[in-house]
Amino acid sequence: MRKFVLAGVALICSIGLTLAADVVFVSYDKDKKELTVKDGDKESTYKVGDKVKFKDGDKDMDAEKGFERLEKTEKNEKAKGKAKMTITVEDKELKEVKFPMRKKGKN
Repeated sequence: MRKFVLAGVALICSIGLTLAADVVFVSYDKDKKELTVKDGDKESTYKVGDKVKFKDGDKDMDAEKGFERLEKTEKNEKAKGKAKMTITVEDKELKEVKFPMRKKGKN
């Protein structure tokens, strides 16, 4: 019984370390490498390290293209406060940024 309880406590502790959330893009500071997002009414700023993984839908994305996409979103005034993404955070540092899948235009 004791092993079962300890395993449950370990599971709960490990879940608290990494959190994923659907957020709205607010701004990206290229020089400081900080991403500001809004989750509900709360704004949060996270460090964007060199080891962050980017995804376009479920497909992995090159880090360089991911940073370019953040910069393009920053420059697009229509996207600020509206562009949605999913982020995974560990200790106030981003581990993963998942952009929604882009829809292809009909030809």
